[in-house]
Amino acid sequence: MRTKLLVIFLLCAAVLLSSLAGCLQKDVPLNKLAAHAVTASQLTLAGNKPFHLRASIVESTNPDSDYKATVEEFWISPTKWRRTIQSPHFSQTLIVNGDKISEQDSGDYYPFWLRDLVTAIFDPLPMAAELNRSNTSVHTPYIYGCAQQQVGSSPAQIGAFSVFCFQGWRELLESVVTPGYDAEFHDYQRFEGKLVARRIVTDPEPGTTIEATITNLEVLSNSDNNCFAVEQPTPLASRFTSARVDQTILRSAAVRAPNIIWPSVRDGKTSGAMSMYVSVDREGRVRETWPLNSDNARLDDAARAQVMKWRFRPIVQNGVPVQAESIFTLAFSTKIVDPVPTLSDAEARKLVQEIIEPSFTPDAAKPGTTFIVPIHVGADGKLISLENKRIPDSLFFPAYHALEKWRFKPYIHNGKPDEFKADITFRVP
Repeated sequence: MRTKLLVIFLLCAAVLLSSLAGCLQKDVPLNKLAAHAVTASQLTLAGNKPFHLRASIVESTNPDSDYKATVEEFWISPTKWRRTIQSPHFSQTLIVNGDKISEQDSGDYYPFWLRDLVTAIFDPLPMAAELNRSNTSVHTPYIYGCAQQQVGSSPAQIGAFSVFCFQGWRELLESVVTPGYDAEFHDYQRFEGKLVARRIVTDPEPGTTIEATITNLEVLSNSDNNCFAVEQPTPLASRFTSARVDQTILRSAAVRAPNIIWPSVRDGKTSGAMSMYVSVDREGRVRETWPLNSDNARLDDAARAQVMKWRFRPIVQNGVPVQAESIFTLAFSTKIVDPVPTLSDAEARKLVQEIIEPSFTPDAAKPGTTFIVPIHVGADGKLISLENKRIPDSLFFPAYHALEKWRFKPYIHNGKPDEFKADITFRVP
């Protein structure tokens, strides 16, 4: 999630930058945009056509992983539908018929990553009611809205981001990244007066991309009422319920939560705070941890691995154990060992297989203007990150798009490929 936040901020801003000239802009309330996007694309609103849907979920970055599932839904109305989910470790058949609900489950935990994508398919903006109360305004025709709140308490306090991006010319939902929900919407196609995203993507951690593809969507013209029959409603205690709780509540239920042992790092801050999204099953076992924000992302994996071993008493609501989710914040203190090598501009450029220079607009800056973009390249030669140190957008984003295309040969350090940093200098012709 943390990496995706950076990408969304850059892409939204880049689109805004490229369209400033000649575009008439106006302020539009975020709640109006959200309501329009939901009305235009959500399949499960009252009055919509009944439908039959099939979707396939797979980790595109590793198709053989267990991040895979199939989803099928027969939908008549918001109060009459049947959904089936099949995945390697969890399956569910859920039938809603008026006030009767039948839920048949296989497995002891409904994975957060799976619930995230299932939610995105049928309820793409689950916080729409909350946004409806927002008084935030954003700019059209290219639209993104951002919000930040502080989570945790000193010294483990850090910002938690929420980012909403809309397609400007159609005002459709493009992506949502919040603590607890992450979805990117692609390939909108028409269906019975709606524009429905046929491919939905989530990036819960760097290097993991999971995609849901709607493989079949058709009008449900002849439905079998037996398909929606609920002979014996499932008691609430036997259904999967998930609850978002404050970390103080979850920590107070800790049975085993030893202090984090912080490893050394190669660069970045040696003290600060980090946050992660933690999902705990009904027995109090940590089942998933996803990175949110960190003052030094190099510590994310070590902290997540240790939190995965923590154990809690079951979280109970209305007398029923529930799956619990929370934002955890942690304060860290470490030291730098074996720092990342720093190359000169010339040394870094020698490793580039093909240098693509930025393309600046005529009014970007005076000819001869120079500026520096710090970059970080991995041992595999791929760009890890770059920084904007108060560079005007008219210069930074052309450089950003150029650097995206650079391909580096591995930097050999002490006999093996290593990551490196460099300050790349650009000059406006």
